[in-house]
Amino acid sequence: MNISYKWLKEYVDFDLTAQQVCDALTSTGLEVDALEEVQTIKGGLKGLYVGKVLTCEAHPNSDHLHVTTVDLGKGEPSQIVCGAPNVAAGQKVIVADLGCVLYDGDQEFVIKKSKLRGVESNGMICAEDEIGVGSSHDGIIVLPEDAVVGTPAAEYYHLESDWLIEVDITANRADALSHWGVARDLYAWLKRNGYQTSLHRPDCSKFKVDHCNLPIDVVIENQEACKRYACVSISDCEVKESPEWLKNRLSTIGLRPINNIVDITNYIMMAYGQPLHCFDADMVKGHKIVVKTMPEGTPFQTLDGEEHKLSDRDLAICNAEEPMCIAGVFGGKGSGTYETTKNVVLESAYFHPTWIRKSARRHGLSTDASFRFERGVDPNGTIYALQQAAILCQELAGGKVGMEICDVYPEPLKNPVVELRFDYVNNLIGKDIPADTIKSICESLEMQVLSETAEALTLEIPAYRVDVQRPCDVVEDILRIYGYNNVEIPTQLKGSLVIKGDEDQKHKLANLVSEQLVGEGFNEILNNSLTKGAYYGENDTLVHIMNPLSTDLNVMRQTLLFGGMESIQHNVNRKRQNLRFFEFGNVYTFSPEKQNDEDPMQAYKEQYHLGLWVTGKRVEGSWAHQNEDATFYELSAYVENILRRVGVKAGVLVRKKSDNAIFSDALTIENRGGKKIAEMGIIAKKLQKQFGLDNPVYYAEINWTALMKVIKKNQVLYTEISKFPAVSRDLALLVDKNVEFAQIEQVARQTEKKLLKKVELFDVYEGDKLPAGKKSYAVNFILQDEEKTMGDKQIDAIMQKLIANIKKNLNAELR
Repeated sequence: MNISYKWLKEYVDFDLTAQQVCDALTSTGLEVDALEEVQTIKGGLKGLYVGKVLTCEAHPNSDHLHVTTVDLGKGEPSQIVCGAPNVAAGQKVIVADLGCVLYDGDQEFVIKKSKLRGVESNGMICAEDEIGVGSSHDGIIVLPEDAVVGTPAAEYYHLESDWLIEVDITANRADALSHWGVARDLYAWLKRNGYQTSLHRPDCSKFKVDHCNLPIDVVIENQEACKRYACVSISDCEVKESPEWLKNRLSTIGLRPINNIVDITNYIMMAYGQPLHCFDADMVKGHKIVVKTMPEGTPFQTLDGEEHKLSDRDLAICNAEEPMCIAGVFGGKGSGTYETTKNVVLESAYFHPTWIRKSARRHGLSTDASFRFERGVDPNGTIYALQQAAILCQELAGGKVGMEICDVYPEPLKNPVVELRFDYVNNLIGKDIPADTIKSICESLEMQVLSETAEALTLEIPAYRVDVQRPCDVVEDILRIYGYNNVEIPTQLKGSLVIKGDEDQKHKLANLVSEQLVGEGFNEILNNSLTKGAYYGENDTLVHIMNPLSTDLNVMRQTLLFGGMESIQHNVNRKRQNLRFFEFGNVYTFSPEKQNDEDPMQAYKEQYHLGLWVTGKRVEGSWAHQNEDATFYELSAYVENILRRVGVKAGVLVRKKSDNAIFSDALTIENRGGKKIAEMGIIAKKLQKQFGLDNPVYYAEINWTALMKVIKKNQVLYTEISKFPAVSRDLALLVDKNVEFAQIEQVARQTEKKLLKKVELFDVYEGDKLPAGKKSYAVNFILQDEEKTMGDKQIDAIMQKLIANIKKNLNAELR
């Protein structure tokens, strides 16, 4: 948002420099990105002076050039060769001295000492168009006799520079998209910091209805999309060039002046934040405006000549027969303001932000008006803006107001009311701010105090503050005016700056595991939550984006996998083959069966996950170790280390074979209730080739949200190391090839729940010496009694029971 320093001073009184204004605005949250001095005439007429032609002689080698001597008030006169037909001795003229820079569009010309037809010239006597004070090139500028020699041209023409302040407006601050909006914040800051100031803007006392000969009827058919619509007609307008002050206002902030009527609507929008549209009243068929949607596919041509097909979700401003404008976005061809226009209709409205944004995106149109409407304008500012525009049309175009303002506002929007407790403010900020200061800041921000007690304020928030709806929003407003720098950091903060409870534990453990993974050689990655729907195929549980930026970002991710695969692909393409990545992030799912009208969000689920990716060599280029590829067992070890680090007890989780199609072979880890906690395996070759990867990729994804619930139910208890020794026993088991180790572990833990501490697989053998369809597992069992030393009989009884149950349930044999 470009703000003119001088324009800003029309609304709020201050004596700050432009830089001080920038600092003040930045401290209030309106961050200033740039400050630039601008002139209404490019170059600011620097190097140009009033001079007097002392002599004027014909050039000896030319029939149209003259050799003059000119007094610039510097002592010795300058000899200048001039080709203007009207140059004469005794004239007061504007002279470009040596070194002066003149502009022709974007081209620069430096005035240098030169020779013209053999005669030296030390400057240039200028015409209007050569210095930007007019368009005439018939001859040089001849000034009145009272012009003082040596006066800088900028001073003679009363040229004043301005400062352009470029403010970065965040999406929530729609109220600051105007000079008046920025002035409100600056006023609050000035009040808070003890400056004498006032906030003011023109009143509407000059507005009057001249006659009622040009009435326009208004009907709002779609009241969801259009909450308020007002218009007024102006007759007998003269469409012409705008006066200098208006052109300068618009040019300073980067808008091109067009004609007085269009310039007035742009001026009002940039002044007060209310977009206006101007129709040629003679083209409003039936003298009736209907705000409605049109049938799908209705053809429509915009002012720029482009053809569009309207959607049945595009709000249109129509006359009695056809659409004239895509509401809040773009006018239609033939309905605007032209040189032949005599009668106009000014529109001022409040449109629903979502409708405008969708229409603008649908048609690929972005205008200053749509930018404001889709963020939310002030519904209570429509009439003020309309009256101010009508007054300017009367003054600058000689128009006459042809009707009483037609204001259709079926259901007035109510201002939010917020209950603000003083202790809440102080606890959230972390500092005790006096109640009088809180109240003063709120009032300076135009929040009306409805009631006041010793403990709280009841505030009515102005409608233009679309971002202030809750007590915490008000506190943010208070703090930005009070000053973030004024909140000291005490040795012990009074405010709660951390998330308490389960959320805090979740993030603490995530940080702990992140540090562990980095120590194990992993790099953390961060990918977009938006992803490509094509990754998931036909899937009715996807969360779709209603207005996606592209087909590559059209759904919310259901897994972290694909973002990591893209990262691996990016690195492999740059010759980085050996990779270990991890990422913490949210994933999203939609459950159609849970959808209902009363609580539509019930069908959506957001969970926090951890993804691990391993590919390439585990060891490469080491003199002490031969090259070794990464394996699934390496990934499994990383996952097990994570589970141990966060405090998951042995036996709490169950391992099973996974049938997920993204893996060629995989393992799933569940809690005792069958809830999936993690899944890990080898990425399927088809998916691997989709990303152009040659090396196998090992991937694990942990449902961090579900894992935290497991930890909560199974808190880690710290006890002394047992005084009694553990016992280790090994079994070599011959099993069918389809039997997984997880099944052996499951049977073992169901057999002995108290004394069995650990079950580990340490060898797998498949070969010719075994019967067909069989494989051998070498399994280690650790037994320990925390209260006494285990005897041989007790140990043997447990092992015999384990062997019997494994044989019975898995058809296993001892080797």
